[in-house]
Amino acid sequence: MSELSIDQLRREYLQGGLHREHLKDCPIAQFEHWLKQAVDAGLQDPTAMTVATVDASGQPSQRIVLLKAVDKDGFVFYTNYGSRKAQDIAANSKVSLHFPWHALERQVKIAGVAEKVSQKESLQYFLSRPEESQLAAWASEQSRPVSSRELLMQQFASMKQKFSAGKIPLPDFWGGFRIKPVRIEFWQGGANRLHDRFEYQLQDDGDWDTQRLAP
Repeated sequence: MSELSIDQLRREYLQGGLHREHLKDCPIAQFEHWLKQAVDAGLQDPTAMTVATVDASGQPSQRIVLLKAVDKDGFVFYTNYGSRKAQDIAANSKVSLHFPWHALERQVKIAGVAEKVSQKESLQYFLSRPEESQLAAWASEQSRPVSSRELLMQQFASMKQKFSAGKIPLPDFWGGFRIKPVRIEFWQGGANRLHDRFEYQLQDDGDWDTQRLAP
């Protein structure tokens, strides 16, 4: 069997550059513009993002979750508050997000601070989810060991029976986090590895400073 030489796997990035005059003054507006283009291009899971956290011992951890809201205040996702990511955030609220839009030769990297969204906001989103997803939130003790998939399905069936008579309530252990950004980088692939990178940095007066970074 021949060995796979991954050191020779490469391609050129030729879809186009990113120029300062094309950037919006606000990075949230720039992100929304790029997100719309990712959706319009038919990318699979355009809202999928890597959420990187650090636990109390300093060990980083990453996982992919779906962005569920973005506005001037930040980027929102939902999770079990007993999950590993939530425990990490409780120990260190600094979080990094990463959107890998490979098909468009783009990346967005966000550094910020996580805070819980209001219960009202969590409830509003929870009630918008399919019933099966609501039940799954109750059935799964996220990040905890489970002996088998059969047991997980039994827990799901038990919750389905328990809430069969009416609305499924919001679990008190489930809700959203909003990442309030302090730094956002937009990366556009370029020929000869001369990529375009622009970083927005939040200033003390609430304005954003923008600078080009070397690739």
